[in-house]
Amino acid sequence: MSPETNETAFAEEELAVGDETPEAETDSASAAGRSGAGAADAPPGELTETQLEALLFVAERPLSRSEIATLTGVDRETVDARIGDLQVSLAERGIRLVESGERVELATAPDAGRLIARYVGADAPRLSGPSLETLAIVAYRQPCTRATIERIRGVDSDYTLRTLMHRRLVMELGRSEAPGRPILFGTGFDFLERFGLTSLDELPPLEAAVAERLFVEPDEELASEELASEGRRAADEVGPEER
Repeated sequence: MSPETNETAFAEEELAVGDETPEAETDSASAAGRSGAGAADAPPGELTETQLEALLFVAERPLSRSEIATLTGVDRETVDARIGDLQVSLAERGIRLVESGERVELATAPDAGRLIARYVGADAPRLSGPSLETLAIVAYRQPCTRATIERIRGVDSDYTLRTLMHRRLVMELGRSEAPGRPILFGTGFDFLERFGLTSLDELPPLEAAVAERLFVEPDEELASEELASEGRRAADEVGPEER
């Protein structure tokens, strides 16, 4: 075979190999991509205290326990255990774990409140006496209706409730099964953060006289709600009064 023939054969062989290489690389990359995608889609199946802290740190909103269980691929018992572990670990640090029902989130420690307020350049607005009174009733009685709040306070509380909702210290939790299905009010994370609580279990105990006024039997409450509704209708006929 002549040198020219050898060079031609080698050139054709290299061209054939070069044509096959991109296809092989593409198939290999596609297979690797499919394998990586499958691994990414598979739930980790574990949840450490460090992972939970990192997850809550980057979350833009409170996460429910069921969400955490779904994300991590573990059962609810494991989630509850890790939440308890993290709560204990953060007890003496600048970040605390806050619970509200099924949801949890991270918040700054209460004793750092003034420093954080100076840093962000805005102190929390002060609450008036009526606002504090209404907020206390909601916190201890929740879920409760506006009629229940007005029965305990003895005055119309619509304006005060709207103010507290605007500040996100009170929120709507749903509707009662009572006639007319009145709105049920309660507190959320903003309330816990504002008063340095990690859960509603940390609310201070009430004095006996205050507790007796705050809690009534269901039939008494229903009657008082009807009286409060009649009072509001009478007040509407006279004209609005700001309290």
